[in-house]
Amino acid sequence: QVQLVESGGGLVQPGGSLRLSCAASGSFFSISVMDWYRQAPGKERELVARIRSDSSTYYADSVKGRFTISSDNAKNTVFLQMNSLKLEDTAVYYCHAEIRTMPTYLYDFWGQGTQVTVSS
Repeated sequence: QVQLVESGGGLVQPGGSLRLSCAASGSFFSISVMDWYRQAPGKERELVARIRSDSSTYYADSVKGRFTISSDNAKNTVFLQMNSLKLEDTAVYYCHAEIRTMPTYLYDFWGQGTQVTVSS
């Protein structure tokens, strides 16, 4: 069974930094996409950053220049380096992945979420 396990959330002051990690474990064929979503209270879940198997990346406009997504393919792990954090970055951050459990079967998997709170 495939699982995504996140770590790295916490409380940080405005302007500070945090690094989130998400590791995929279990038996699977390959990972197509890994990304980070976030959901703030009263708001819809939104895509923050994405990295594909070809290493191409996408960032939401709100985090461009501040957040960096990267991956360690050997460890099936994705990272989100968050710098210059703002109050509005406060949210629960979810790791998501599109994983091929078999060559022809592509499924979505979600982590349990990790809280990021930016506060003075």
